[in-house]
Amino acid sequence: MKAIQVQQLGGPAQLQLTDVPDPAAGPDDAIVEVKFCGVNFIDVYFRSGLYKVDLPFIPGNEASGVVHAVGAGVRNVKPGDRVAYAMTRGSYAELARVPAAQLVKIPDSVSFEQAAAAMLQGMTAHYLTHSTFPLQAGQIALVHAAAGGAGALIVQMAKLCGATVFGTAGSPEKLEVARAAGCDAAINYNTEDFEAEVKRLTNNRGVDVVYDSVGQSTFLKGLNIIRPRGMMVLFGQSSGPVAPFDPNILNPKGSLYLTRPSLGQYTATREELDWRAGDVLCWVGEGKLKLRIDRIYPLADAGQAHRDLESRKTAGKLLLKIVDDAPG
Repeated sequence: MKAIQVQQLGGPAQLQLTDVPDPAAGPDDAIVEVKFCGVNFIDVYFRSGLYKVDLPFIPGNEASGVVHAVGAGVRNVKPGDRVAYAMTRGSYAELARVPAAQLVKIPDSVSFEQAAAAMLQGMTAHYLTHSTFPLQAGQIALVHAAAGGAGALIVQMAKLCGATVFGTAGSPEKLEVARAAGCDAAINYNTEDFEAEVKRLTNNRGVDVVYDSVGQSTFLKGLNIIRPRGMMVLFGQSSGPVAPFDPNILNPKGSLYLTRPSLGQYTATREELDWRAGDVLCWVGEGKLKLRIDRIYPLADAGQAHRDLESRKTAGKLLLKIVDDAPG
């Protein structure tokens, strides 16, 4: 089969299209014929070596497709089922071996393209807004990178919870995307001081929670705009990792809470996975959750997809289309 393989850690040029053996299903696995797969920053972190992985490896942690074969112990899916998954590496390939327990069936109202675009970032938005800091009506959230694939979904889910949402983005075009997602105020962090603007918007009260996927360039200033006993949720680092700091700074800033969550910990049980994926795919199918797919690339152009993602010039989800005839 054709797959993207990383044989040496480094830049996007390390994403090489190659022929590799077809995977074989273990007793509790399914082989998925991949239609579309998502391109996410976690793929960049593995490719660059920020997250550790044995070489060589096939990147990609999210996909939609059709069950091709199943192991002897699998009961929840069968060949021919339309399925999607996240948090299992190896989706930049025509065939992927996936633990069957990680698969969810795609509703008839949701396309392969939508499912691949929704799973990882949709479930991330779900756990952030429903579990890490469960938003309620009347609360205020700041979402960094609000025009991105995850950011725009966080904004939409926060609005479904009844919260007021401020969003940051890096260009006038991205500000429009953030507003279209539902932001009550959109702030250009390249031309405005988001700290001063949030303090103005809240009459110096601060926000209840900051959802920060940017990291290095936004983290410390973000701590200054959280109300006492509010929470900083750091769930990514697109601008680089946050430098070490003394946690005592959380005290004078208002006894703040800080967490660094990950999707895996919030889908650790089948019940949680079904809850999050079920809500996300249902809302997509009902039109309550709007997906913005920025670009779709052929598998061979995975390197360009990574360059575009890391440039932070995209607004929305990036996908790889694994086979030319893959229907949406």
